[in-house]
Amino acid sequence: MQDQQSALLHAFVLDGRGGARSIAGEELDGLQLAEQESLWLHWDRSQPQAQHWLREHSGLDEFSCDLLLEENTRPRLLPLPDDELLLFLRGVNRNPGAEPEDMVSVRIFADARRVISLRLRPLRATEALIEDLQAGRGPKTPSELLLELARYLTDRVDDLIAELGELLDGEEDRLDADERYRPEHGLMLQVRRRAASLRRFLAPQRDLYAQLARNRQPWFVEDDDDYWNELNNRLTRYLEELELVRERVSLVLEAESRRLSERMNRIMYRFSIITGLFLPLTFLTGLLGINVGGIPGAESPLGFFVACGLMASLALGQLWLFRRWRWL
Repeated sequence: MQDQQSALLHAFVLDGRGGARSIAGEELDGLQLAEQESLWLHWDRSQPQAQHWLREHSGLDEFSCDLLLEENTRPRLLPLPDDELLLFLRGVNRNPGAEPEDMVSVRIFADARRVISLRLRPLRATEALIEDLQAGRGPKTPSELLLELARYLTDRVDDLIAELGELLDGEEDRLDADERYRPEHGLMLQVRRRAASLRRFLAPQRDLYAQLARNRQPWFVEDDDDYWNELNNRLTRYLEELELVRERVSLVLEAESRRLSERMNRIMYRFSIITGLFLPLTFLTGLLGINVGGIPGAESPLGFFVACGLMASLALGQLWLFRRWRWL
């Protein structure tokens, strides 16, 4: 029984008024719920005791148990007979030392009187939900519990997207303020990778929320579909912002590439001008340096100065032509 208690992370009986009482694992077998009460069990699915309880004592069929214990799943909604459902959600990983885009998963079985959730890694959303229950302002029914859990998971996404946006704002400001500033490629690629990873899971989760809003269960609270639709709209906005983040990263990298290209073009242009100026002069000095007789002006004491004047005139003529042709 102690092993089962370690696998059972939380067990609450919702009182139907926003509060809940915690129960121990050994109380589950003989538990009797009042009319307005409902049960929430939160398990660590990595524990063999949790897997054993799910298959032997939960009352779920083998098909549902296999799905809940799958290793890799994406967000999905699967209606079951008798107005039951399986709901798989993803959330941002805020655990210490973890990458936020390495999203955590929570698998849920729910019906009108109970919710069974399983996780592999800790979830901040469930901690916030428990705080609400202990304060007496938590969900009153299983449908509200699902909705609140989804809302907390969505809030974590909002925080991460805001962080990515602020990081890009800083890079863009530094890029605009300093022409020589070069954004860190590794950081920009990490931002783009995070945005792509988030989109991978948020897009099906958005469709899941839309499906819940359209196909409400009989035990849902009357206005639950409006809240599911609001979560769908929020995720749609987040997906648009993630697409904008990817575009902004591309623009930052493109701006850096354009600046490097322009700088290289200016350098090559200056080298070309210098080469054009000195090429005729190099030709003349090479010609006059030939060790042969009969060069004009070789016997005159003014020959050297005449040659220098000719080269200076040629250089000035080149400068004039370059300016006339708007090369300078």
